[in-house]
Amino acid sequence: MAKSQARYSAEFREQMVELVRAGRSPHELAEEFEPSAQTIRNWYYQAERDAGNRSDGLSSEEQAELRRLRQENRQLREEREILGKAAA
Repeated sequence: MAKSQARYSAEFREQMVELVRAGRSPHELAEEFEPSAQTIRNWYYQAERDAGNRSDGLSSEEQAELRRLRQENRQLREEREILGKAAA
């Protein structure tokens, strides 16, 4: 399940978030730039979570940790299965 590379740079996303914080609406920005209003809104909400201003989801750091732990868990299950078959 490999994801493709991010379509927008981190700098661009940060600029959009700063513009929303400055009072511009995501809809207004979507008309001027390419991303949809919902995409810009999602970036803003995630930036607010990362800053500790929202608690309705995981921060980017927590998401990365969860991704890493799930990958490690998957690998350990595969290794356990291989060892179980070898022992039988």
